[in-house]
Amino acid sequence: MTPALASALMPLMRGLDPEQAHNLALKALALGLAGADATPDDPVLATTALGLAFRNPIGLAAGFDKNAVAVAPLMRLGFGFVEPGTTTPRPQAGNPQPRLFRLVEDAAVINRMGMNNEGVEAFARRLAALRRPLPAVLGANIGINKEGADPERDYPALYRAVAPQADYVTINVSSPNTPGLRDLQGEAKLAAILAAVAATRAEQPHQPPVLVKIAPDLADDAVPALVETCVAHGVAGLIVSNTTIGRPASLRSAHKGETGGLSGQPLFEPSTALLRRVHGLAGGRLTLIGCGGVSNGAQAYAKIRAGAALVQFYAAFAYAGPALVGRVKQELAALLKRDGFAHLHEAVGADAR
Repeated sequence: MTPALASALMPLMRGLDPEQAHNLALKALALGLAGADATPDDPVLATTALGLAFRNPIGLAAGFDKNAVAVAPLMRLGFGFVEPGTTTPRPQAGNPQPRLFRLVEDAAVINRMGMNNEGVEAFARRLAALRRPLPAVLGANIGINKEGADPERDYPALYRAVAPQADYVTINVSSPNTPGLRDLQGEAKLAAILAAVAATRAEQPHQPPVLVKIAPDLADDAVPALVETCVAHGVAGLIVSNTTIGRPASLRSAHKGETGGLSGQPLFEPSTALLRRVHGLAGGRLTLIGCGGVSNGAQAYAKIRAGAALVQFYAAFAYAGPALVGRVKQELAALLKRDGFAHLHEAVGADAR
């Protein structure tokens, strides 16, 4: 099967419960049933960020493959990087079902999954079993359990567990579905976590760079302190952003009132506005990954021009299927060339200039 054929079958999946469809898709991917995209990437898309070489800047965001069960098949679809997780110290079931909702009219998703996953031991074991060299950059997204958590203990331990296998590690302090997690974005709490992670990182033979994934709902006056705290503690970059608890008035779906994080098209504007602001505050000191509402090459390009060195999506992939990856890359390459950019890095932050 090819990615295009797999995508053509996506409408059939929408007849299933969203979580059931997601689990079925993961199983199909793990079995290699989505095929692979052997089309070479346009050289204009190649870039270096976080000290790593990316064949293209398009990544799959955390949340799709929480347990790292389909990393290699996902990479073969043409992604430049894949970020499995969020993984936590211990397995946890997450929140009661139903907890995943399609907002089809809004090209959006609401989830309150609660970081359900099999725990970091299984996660790290699967990463270690991957056959190297990998066809794309490998991230790992880490978070804390809903119960019994000690952030200053748990994040360093998680980093230690995944560091031998990951190319970079993302600290998730912004999921809205774990009580108290977003409070860790506050200056003092975040500084304590990052200091503890930095101390652990210094002890590791392999020291993948650390990123922090932030919420789009941060108070305006909290953003400068967050940026400076990350810079001060050796963070390499920020992922801007996670899902939003906001509910735009434009939402039409019957599920718009469900509790949880909203992702997809309605997140594009607020996440890009925050990205633009963080780019200005960081002043080149942090590598930024733009995430939120990307469903085509024009939106990926907008993230890059706003300051993102790399771009991630998830909700659009869940709707459109594997063929989306190649389509976004093709459209992005055409836009870069149209505007006279010979290399992707030349376009990063172009709107600010």
